[in-house]
Amino acid sequence: MLTITQELHDAIVAHARADHPDEACGIVAGPEGSGRPERFVPMLNAARSPTFYEFDSTDLLKLYREMDDRDEEPVIVYHSHTATEAYPSRTDISYANEPGAHYVLVSTAEEFSEPQFRSFRIVDGTVTEEPVKVVASYA
Repeated sequence: MLTITQELHDAIVAHARADHPDEACGIVAGPEGSGRPERFVPMLNAARSPTFYEFDSTDLLKLYREMDDRDEEPVIVYHSHTATEAYPSRTDISYANEPGAHYVLVSTAEEFSEPQFRSFRIVDGTVTEEPVKVVASYA
């Protein structure tokens, strides 16, 4: 199960809405081994595409060095889908290289009155949806 604060949930959704019609992407880092998402890091979609996202390699390298320095890891890797449901595509699955991370997808497709917010584990090509618990704060 992914447990996330309302503040982080809302920040991810706001980023997805702001970048629409292009896909948004980013990471939420947390203390190593905690599984607790804490630091919201919106990234630029280097592909600037409504159907594909790509982290800028320079920005991503900088972020991973920063996380190393702060004893953090990527707890959530997120991106948006602008015209389809919030479910990992074949491309999303092939790019999933953080087996310990929650993969959050937000759909900003017009068919949904509110953006869909879903979380998945993707390990060795296998996708497993997990419940999302939104809390006011971590107790």
